[in-house]
Amino acid sequence: MSERPTLRTPLSRVRHLGPARAGTEHFWRQRLTSVALIPLSIVFIAIVISLIGRNHAATVQILGSAPVAILMLLFVVTGIYHMWLGMQVIIEDYVHHELLKIITLMANTFFCAATGLACVFAVLKLSFGV
Repeated sequence: MSERPTLRTPLSRVRHLGPARAGTEHFWRQRLTSVALIPLSIVFIAIVISLIGRNHAATVQILGSAPVAILMLLFVVTGIYHMWLGMQVIIEDYVHHELLKIITLMANTFFCAATGLACVFAVLKLSFGV
């Protein structure tokens, strides 16, 4: 029985890469971040609920503790990266004008970077009390 003809190279078949060579990696990164966000989101919600009714000093003390700050940073970085990946796929799939696609992809990257940096700065400022 003969094998069907294919345009994929033997190396790409061994590495399980599609024709674009990055689609599978992008897919798995999206799935990995979504799975990581499940427990991180639960912890984030639990922290926010525990802060209800507390005064400013108690809130700063809780958010400034090392374990909470680390969990918050993990949540922010993973969430922003997941958002960047997801919006990139949406833009690539639904924006058909090439120049507009490039501009929108750049805007997505800048927006995610700015949002991520602002969130990380806020958590670090609370954590270090600067």
